[in-house]
Formats: sequence, structure tokens, C-alpha cells
Amino acid sequence: MKLTHALTALALGTAVGQRCRALQAGGQAGRGLRDFQQDASGASALEFALVAAPLILLLLAVLQLAIVFFANYTLESATTQGARLIRTGQAQTQKFDSAKFKKEVCKQLSAPVKCADLKLDVRSYSSFGGAASGLTNPMGPDGELKTKFSYDPGKPGDVVVVRAFYPLDIGAVLPAEISLSNMGGNNRLLIATAAFRNEPYE
Repeated sequence: MKLTHALTALALGTAVGQRCRALQAGGQAGRGLRDFQQDASGASALEFALVAAPLILLLLAVLQLAIVFFANYTLESATTQGARLIRTGQAQTQKFDSAKFKKEVCKQLSAPVKCADLKLDVRSYSSFGGAASGLTNPMGPDGELKTKFSYDPGKPGDVVVVRAFYPLDIGAVLPAEISLSNMGGNNRLLIATAAFRNEPYE
């Protein structure tokens, strides 16, 4: 009988011990899961990974826009200075041809606009109405900038329109949906125009 009681007590003690160890292990697993859920040590890295791509695209778009605006300002300033040579008769009296006139305009250019890619179109008209209807498209049928333009500075009293064209390379750093490119080769066509009536310089 005593042996039976002893064996029963041993079995009961073993079962209780196993149960306690199981409960202890379950408690540790539960605490581990709770600790994992409450651990925020990697939150900053995860949040940065989510916003990094849009942020970089935004910065590149701002940089691209700034380059376009600066280049366009440079082109407009040089065109205005060159047009003054025609309006005051300096280009006519000094017998400027298209190459000489371009050289004078290029003196006013600065980076990122390069003289080699600059195209100038100079046309004279009898009136501003004729000038408005006489301008031609600078783009060819292939969607690229034409290579040949006119140079006619006109006579005293004529209406003259000076146009400058420049294909600015803005790179392929942005998706086509948000890029400022409007030409082939990831270029953007910049246009500067000056319209005026020649002074009576003779």
C-alpha cells in the first residue's frame, strides 16, 4: 500500500512539474511576442525606406526645374542684348551676317547654355500684324529642331522678330510622366523672343 502511495505521489509530482515547466515556457514565449510587438528600434529605418524614393524624386524635380528656369533666363537676356544691336542699326551698319550676329549673342551666354547648340532666327516685316502671322515652327517633321533659319535684320522702321532656340539637355533622371523634356533625347526646347521696330538709324 505504501508503495502504491509512493508511486502515485511520484507520478503526481512529475505531472505537476511538467505542467509548471509548460506554463513557464508559455509565459516566456508570450513575453517574447509582446516584446517583439513593442520593439520600435527599427521604425525609423522602415519609415525612411518608405519615403526615400518620393523624396529623392521631388528633389530631382526641383533641381531640374531650377536648371530650366536659369537656362531660360540666360537665353532671354542674351537674346535681348543681341536684338538691341539690330534695333539700333549696329548690326546693319557693321554688315553683320548670321555668324557674326550669333557670335555677339554668344558673348552674353553663360552655363548651362552653350553657343554651339544655339540657333537664331531673325526676320523682318512691314508691320507687327505681319510678324504675328509670319512666324514658322522651329521644329521639323521628325520632332527635332531645324538646322537652318533666316537672318534678315531689316531696314530702318521695319518690324523685326529675333528668336533664339536652345535644346537643353536635362538628363534622364526622372520618369517620363513628370520630366520636363519636350523633345527627343531628354532635351527641353527653350525659346526666347524679342519683337521690336528698328530705329531710324540712317
